[in-house]
Amino acid sequence: MAVTTSTVHLSGLARKLVLDGLIEQEAAQQAHQDALKEKIPLVTYLVTKDIVPGDKIALAASQEFGIPLIDIMSIEIDPDVTKLVKEELVQKHHALPLFKRGKRLYLAVSDPTNLMALDEIKFAVGMNTEAILVEEGKLAKAIEKALEDAEDSLGDMDDDDFDDLDGLEVVDDSADKAEDDDSDIDDAPVVRFVNKCLLDAIKKGGSDLHFEPYEKFYRVRFRIDGVLEEVAKPPLSLTRKIAARIKVMSRMDVSERRVPQDGRIKLKLSKSKSIDFRVSTCPTLFGEKIVMRILDSDAAALQIDQLGYEDHQKEVFLTNLHKPYGMFLVTGPTGSGKTVSLYTGINILNQVDINISTAEDPVEINLPGVNQVQIDERTGMTFDKALKAFLRQDPDIILVGEIRDITTANIAVKAAQTGHMVMSTLHTNDAPQTLTRLQDMGIQAFAIATSINLITAQRLLRRLHPDYKKPAELPKEVLLDEGYTEEEIKEGITLYEPGDGGEDCPSGYKGRAGIYQVMSITDEMKRLIIEGANSVQLADQATKEGIWDIRKSGLAKAKQGITSLTEVNRVTLD
Repeated sequence: MAVTTSTVHLSGLARKLVLDGLIEQEAAQQAHQDALKEKIPLVTYLVTKDIVPGDKIALAASQEFGIPLIDIMSIEIDPDVTKLVKEELVQKHHALPLFKRGKRLYLAVSDPTNLMALDEIKFAVGMNTEAILVEEGKLAKAIEKALEDAEDSLGDMDDDDFDDLDGLEVVDDSADKAEDDDSDIDDAPVVRFVNKCLLDAIKKGGSDLHFEPYEKFYRVRFRIDGVLEEVAKPPLSLTRKIAARIKVMSRMDVSERRVPQDGRIKLKLSKSKSIDFRVSTCPTLFGEKIVMRILDSDAAALQIDQLGYEDHQKEVFLTNLHKPYGMFLVTGPTGSGKTVSLYTGINILNQVDINISTAEDPVEINLPGVNQVQIDERTGMTFDKALKAFLRQDPDIILVGEIRDITTANIAVKAAQTGHMVMSTLHTNDAPQTLTRLQDMGIQAFAIATSINLITAQRLLRRLHPDYKKPAELPKEVLLDEGYTEEEIKEGITLYEPGDGGEDCPSGYKGRAGIYQVMSITDEMKRLIIEGANSVQLADQATKEGIWDIRKSGLAKAKQGITSLTEVNRVTLD
């Protein structure tokens, strides 16, 4: 075929197709113009409009330009290679990364003459690029699948839960969003990945989510039944994007990465179900670590029989709970279930003739009939201000989320001494240490002795899965060393350990139970406090009065087959 003047204006693959007689020159020119208008590659236009078959275009291009033609459907594409090129560039140029060799990246293309695409991708990834010819129809399918695989590989998790994402709504996500040049917070894969993490944590019964950047990797961990488990290792390059997305959801300053921030997310899962997350960021050497605490009011068991108190402990708990005034304290480390214990008591006392007010940071459990105040130091609403306000509101019962300083402690003690029931928490290891801790804060010994009715120290340990636990054979000497008595051993002790639950329960544990030290302040205990006794002397007195410490409570749970001795040691031994 002779080359006409009109044909000369065509270039690249279009000119080759005309010369080979696969398309008329006028049709080629029109197709070229239409493809430009639609902003799609010419080859894509020709194939989708059924103007020229894709296999004939590929064969012609391979023969003309000496570029190898491959069947892309026979190749397994590595998601990590796909992610070397941004999704926008892949879609824009219809070029899919196949593999790399050293500093050279090989791209699957249907039009190898599109030098602009090769150059732009070369500049973006910092590697030389080389074209490999692929039939257009197969390339389109391969690009779609490769991008999906790359997205799914973000969390290296199953995609089953994505069906629920359409019902996931961030409530009150209307704060001003600062510009962030380094983080594309609208990146769809990142949004889906974060949403998936939140849903997975809820479904697995997690209490906390940890998003942690390090020098050479990034990981996500869930705390499930009190133990951290790694669940995902997204690409390190997503460090800032993940942080930015979470900060937008929790209404933080996206542009501020140098100081810690606190926020809150309220996720509406359905018309009747929503879950709150308390969010905390902390700058580290390699990015911001983010920890999210799940605050699920519906999951909180507010029935005392579900908490795991022994019968004699429950009796002491309830007796002191119904006293008209005094302090009712719950102690233990973060995540030990203190709030649930307090709210179990509040739920019992929540009657129409009782005025209950709470000050918390944050409000973790929503309880109708209780006046709950959210502490926010940024607005000046502190614990001591809330307490002062409560005392002018005709209260019967006051709950303070935590006694953190001497001011709050003093107001709480005075309220307890003047006819109010005050319930609160402290971070101490056991009940006797709580008494000396208050003295260290500056509360007078006499005030402590006359205001406190009860101190409960607690921990949470994992329950053995009832279907997979198995007997543990331990010699008498070991049982004695662990703390069991000769009498208990003579009566017979059968301890259990976790069995292999397979995929259903890989750890052999499911759920948690509380172990407690429930110590009421007797007259002898008050005398020792006033005399300035230390925590060791107070602990000795508690033992004389038959009060179980946390260790003994844990041994009882193991003896009952609820948990293992290994778990008791993990929780109770320093």
